[in-house]
Amino acid sequence: MDKPIAITPGDPAGIGPEIIAKAFRDAPERTRGCFVAGDVGVMRRAAQFLLGAGQTDLPVVVLDRPSDALDMAPRCIPVLQIGPPAPCVAIGRVSATAGAMAAQSVLWAADAALRAEVAAMVTAPLNKEALCAAGAPHSAFPGHTEMLQARAAAFLGKPLAELPVRMMLANDELCTVLLSIHVSLRDAIDAVTHDNLLQTLQMADTALRALLGRTPRIAVAGLNPHAGEGGLFGREEIEQIAPAIASARARGLDVHGPLAPDTVFMRARARAGSGGEFDGVVAMYHDQGLIPVKYLGLDQGVNITLGLPFIRTSPDHGTAFDIAGTGRANPASLLQAVDMARRMARTG
Repeated sequence: MDKPIAITPGDPAGIGPEIIAKAFRDAPERTRGCFVAGDVGVMRRAAQFLLGAGQTDLPVVVLDRPSDALDMAPRCIPVLQIGPPAPCVAIGRVSATAGAMAAQSVLWAADAALRAEVAAMVTAPLNKEALCAAGAPHSAFPGHTEMLQARAAAFLGKPLAELPVRMMLANDELCTVLLSIHVSLRDAIDAVTHDNLLQTLQMADTALRALLGRTPRIAVAGLNPHAGEGGLFGREEIEQIAPAIASARARGLDVHGPLAPDTVFMRARARAGSGGEFDGVVAMYHDQGLIPVKYLGLDQGVNITLGLPFIRTSPDHGTAFDIAGTGRANPASLLQAVDMARRMARTG
C-alpha cells in the first residue's frame, strides 16, 4: 500500500487507546503502515497501562505527516498529534472533554480520507453520552456513522439524503447489513419501505461483491414473527419487503426472502470451514442484525460503513469503561478491523 491507514483512538476514557497500543505491540505485521490520529499524551498513558513484569516500554513516536507511518519501525506506536495537546481525562468516566477529543480525531481522519491522504480509517469506540456532553456540533450525532455521513456529504456538497449509508457487521461466520441504524424501534418499523430496502440490498450487493469477487447470495429477514405468516402477524412483508426483493431480483441481484428472522441467521452462518446458505443477511432493524453477530463473539466482529466515499471500519464493541486502564482489553476485533480495511483498500 502506498498510503497509510489512520486509526482513531475513540473515547480516551475507554479501552480504545489500550487496544491500539496492544495491537502495535503484539501484531507489528498487521499494523504496519498504520498510525494513530489522536493525542500523544493519551497514547503514552495507554502504553504505560500495558507495562507488567518482564515487559519493556512501548515507545510512542510522534509523526510530522501521515506518510511517515509507512516507514515506521515495528513495535512502536506512531502518533500524529491532532490539535493541541489535550488535558488528561479520568479513565472510565463520561466527560465532555473526552467526547470532544474523540470527535476531533474522527473528523480529522474523515477529512484526510476524503482528501485521499490515507487509504482508510479504523475507528476505536466512541461513548455516545460523552459525545452528547461535548455539545454542538458533536451532540448532533448518535455515533460514528452519522458523523461520517454528515462530514462526507458536506465535503461533496450533497444533502444527507443523497449520501445514504448503512452499517454492515461481519465476522468469519456471519455478515449482516442493517436497514436502519440508530433510531427508535418505532421509527425503525416506519423505515421498512420498498425504496429503503431496495437501496439497502443494492448497497449490500455492491459491498459483498467487492469482498467476495463474485455475486453474493443475500437473505432478507422478515420484520414480524415468522416473516408475517402470510399477513397474520403483520403486512410489512407483503406490502413492502417482498416487492423490494422482487425489484432487486429484476436488477440481477441474488436475493431471497423474506425469511423467518428467528432462523435466517442460523442458515447464513458459516461453520467448520464450510460456507452458510447465504453470504449475508439484510436485517430490518439494529438489534435484529447485531445480536446474532455479537453473540458469536465481540472479539472478532467488524463494523463496516457502506455508502461513504472512503473506507471506514471499526471493532464491534464499545468503550468498556469498566475495564479501561486495567490492560485487560482484547485487541482482536480492532485487528480484524485493520485487516478488513487493508483488504478493502487493496481490492477497491
